[in-house]
Amino acid sequence: MPMSLLRKTKQFVADNIKPGFHDKRLASLENLRLEKVLKRKNPYLFRAKAVTGAPDLVRQVLDAHLSSNEETLFGEFLESLAIFVCAEKFGGTKSTSEGIDLEFSHDSTRYAVSIKSGPHWGNSRQISKMVTDFDRIKRIAGHRASIVCVNGCCYGQDGTPHKEKGYLKLCGQDFWFLISGEHNMYKEVIEPLGFQARMRCDEFNEAYGRVLTRFTQNFTEHFCLEDGALDWDKLVELNSASKSNWQP
Repeated sequence: MPMSLLRKTKQFVADNIKPGFHDKRLASLENLRLEKVLKRKNPYLFRAKAVTGAPDLVRQVLDAHLSSNEETLFGEFLESLAIFVCAEKFGGTKSTSEGIDLEFSHDSTRYAVSIKSGPHWGNSRQISKMVTDFDRIKRIAGHRASIVCVNGCCYGQDGTPHKEKGYLKLCGQDFWFLISGEHNMYKEVIEPLGFQARMRCDEFNEAYGRVLTRFTQNFTEHFCLEDGALDWDKLVELNSASKSNWQP
């Protein structure tokens, strides 16, 4: 791999991993409100899992929220990294077309790429929407244009890249090779992601401990009975009581 591309990629990660992922992750945690988190999670699931104490329930609810949020934030960062790599190698640009993230040309072929974190990213309706976006950009370009539409996944595997709907699904190594021209780029990007990771995780863990303590105290005060047992009725009312007074 040309050292200039690798060096520039490492520098991009070093400059952007903190504001692009770590800072957003920390801010999202510190700005959380217990009631907001409880309203978004399924109380019936936690009841079925036999959660019986406030500390256990609060931790599980908080962890479920954070896991989902981290996937979103890191997916956004990986998308920006992929666009940067392609810009450096092939002059790729962030697309202005709906549903398309990246456009670039290589060997007389124009590529339109919808970037996802991993291969299992959407249901049939979401995939149909992506196909519609691909069809739209092909129509705009005209029948004489050579456009290859790609669902690019930053990690994962797919042994059948040519899909019946007329697009490529390239995952992991195949995707990073497409946008960089380098077979080992999928390995090269993993190392710089650890830049200052330990320090940032220590900072996050300290904040997590504070939030967990505050949430547990708040939850115990508002959603527990006098003997400390969970008040499931009150929790379900917060989460699911009607706001419309609808009647059949």
